[in-house]
Amino acid sequence: MARFKNKKKGIFKSVVKKKQQQQPNVDHITGDKIPKSFVFSRGKLPPPLKQLEMDLRKLMLPYTALKLKEKKRNNLKDFLNVAGPMGVTHFLILSKTEAAPYLRVARTPQGPTLTFKIHEYSLAVDVAQSQLHPRCPQDLFKNPPLIVLSGFGNGDQHLKLATIMFQNIFPAIDINTVNLSTCQRIVLLHYNKDTKLIDFRHYSIRLQPVGVSRRLRKFVQNHQVPDLRSLQDVSDFVTRAGYGSESEADDEAAMVTLTSDLGRVNRASTKSAVKLQEIGPRMTLQLVKVEEGLCSGTVIFNEYGPVGDQKKDDKEAKNQDDSEESEEDVEDEED
Repeated sequence: MARFKNKKKGIFKSVVKKKQQQQPNVDHITGDKIPKSFVFSRGKLPPPLKQLEMDLRKLMLPYTALKLKEKKRNNLKDFLNVAGPMGVTHFLILSKTEAAPYLRVARTPQGPTLTFKIHEYSLAVDVAQSQLHPRCPQDLFKNPPLIVLSGFGNGDQHLKLATIMFQNIFPAIDINTVNLSTCQRIVLLHYNKDTKLIDFRHYSIRLQPVGVSRRLRKFVQNHQVPDLRSLQDVSDFVTRAGYGSESEADDEAAMVTLTSDLGRVNRASTKSAVKLQEIGPRMTLQLVKVEEGLCSGTVIFNEYGPVGDQKKDDKEAKNQDDSEESEEDVEDEED
């Protein structure tokens, strides 16, 4: 078993104590236990999948170990032993076989475990490079994202388990007491019943006041004095035709009435338009297996069938087990 050390304190207990002081285990408003996660890999991953692992860690902030270190000669039980004292409730495990990469989402300490086949994925840097004006401010990850599920309610048991798992992987919110300024990100999962694929998207949320020109809105937000030399009067800055277009076409369904002030331009009792901008990562997933335990136990659901493709399942399981023998292990050096 690997030894867990802290550079300053030298022992693992001090790391646990420090983390408990920084991040509470129970929400002081709702009284619910705050879900926390470990994102790590099993076996050797190619560089793009290693970057996907880091993107998933960033997505799970602030209740995850961003600088979780993985070293050799350790197994899943060692991660589980560390998870208990730190209040970790979920594992997100990336692995790769000859067939495809996989993502396992497990509830600690006794399961269940959902195994997803990753059909396609795009890294956060790929999403940013595809945008003309990417948006990712530093304070965007100070609070956990909201979670929205679509298309999962068709009554199948494995989809119900997936719904419960994803709903519990992020902290719950109370709509009566939530601070709107903390709602800055959203994770959207859409299930397509025809293809049996799940579209995984990660967006940033921003609000724009309705009926305010873009130029005036930027002036208020950026605290910069505009160039008025070509204007006769300051009112021309607001009313001059062609100087600034009205805010983008607003969809009534995307408008909200704020209950409190949010920033300098979004005021209480006024309408604001909700704008989503993708920040990544992006994945297309397929739920292929549900196990009762933590990466083991009775198979509750198998996409390939209990008998027909059993050899295929056994081969993939063997490939994962073989890759996990050369596993990299855990040392938490999170600040």
